[in-house]
Amino acid sequence: MNAVTPIKASTAGNAIDVNQLSIDLGYGGAKKRILGDVCFSVAQGESFGLVGESGSGKSTILRCIARLLNLWDGEIAVEGKSVSNMPFSEYCRMVQMVFQDPYGSLHPRQSIRTALQEPLRIHRMDRQVERMERALIDVGLNPDFLARYPHELSGGQRQRVAIARALILEPRILLLDEPTSALDVSVQAEVLNLLADIRAKRKLTYLFVSHDLAVIDHMCERLAVMQYGQVVEIMDREVLSTGNAKNPYARELIEASLEYDHAV
Repeated sequence: MNAVTPIKASTAGNAIDVNQLSIDLGYGGAKKRILGDVCFSVAQGESFGLVGESGSGKSTILRCIARLLNLWDGEIAVEGKSVSNMPFSEYCRMVQMVFQDPYGSLHPRQSIRTALQEPLRIHRMDRQVERMERALIDVGLNPDFLARYPHELSGGQRQRVAIARALILEPRILLLDEPTSALDVSVQAEVLNLLADIRAKRKLTYLFVSHDLAVIDHMCERLAVMQYGQVVEIMDREVLSTGNAKNPYARELIEASLEYDHAV
C-alpha cells in the first residue's frame, strides 16, 4: 500500500471535526493499525459520506464518534467540544446514531412505546406521549404503532421506528451506518427520501456511511473515500459523475460503480 499524506480537518464552525484518529489492535509483532490518522470535517447542516470497501474503517469511525469505541488516539469534536470530555447526557441530546440492522437495533420483547419512551424518561423530557406520537408521524407511521412489537413490523417500518427513536431527543447530528442496506430495494428509496426530508425540515447534519456510491450521490454534498483505514481523498459529490478523482483507488472505485450502474 502506498503511503497516504494525512488530510487535515478544518475546525471553524463545524458540526464534526475528526483529527488524527487512529486505532491499533494487538501488541508487539501482532500489532495492527485498523485506523490511521483519519482527518475530516463536516460543516453545520452538511450531509457528508464515508465510502470504501468492507473493512476500510467506515463504521469504525462512526462508532468512535458515537462513543461506542473508546480506545483510540487523536481528537474528535462535535460543535467544537471534545466528545471525550463532554457529559454523556449532553452528547446524547446533540448526537444520535441509526444502525444498519433494523432487526437488531430494537429489543424484541419491548413495545415501540417502550423503545421511544426510554430516552425521554432518561433525559426527563416533558410531554412524552405527545413527543412519541409526533416522532412516529414524522417518520410516516401512525401513533397506533406505539402498542406494537418489533416482530409485528416490516423491515422498513422497524427502520422508521429506529429513526424516530434517534430523533426523539431532537439531536442536531445524525450518524447513519448504512441505514438502508438491509432493506428491500423499493423500501430503500422510501427511507432515503424520508431521511432527506427530515434533514431539510430540521436542518440536521448527517454523517452517512455506505458502500453504495449511488446512495452517497443522492444523500451527500461531499464524501471521503477510505482504503485500509485511511482517508485517501475528500471530494465533492460532482466527482462521482465525472470520475475525475485524484487518488488512483478513488478513481477505480468510482469507475467500478459507474460500470455497474451502466450494466444494470
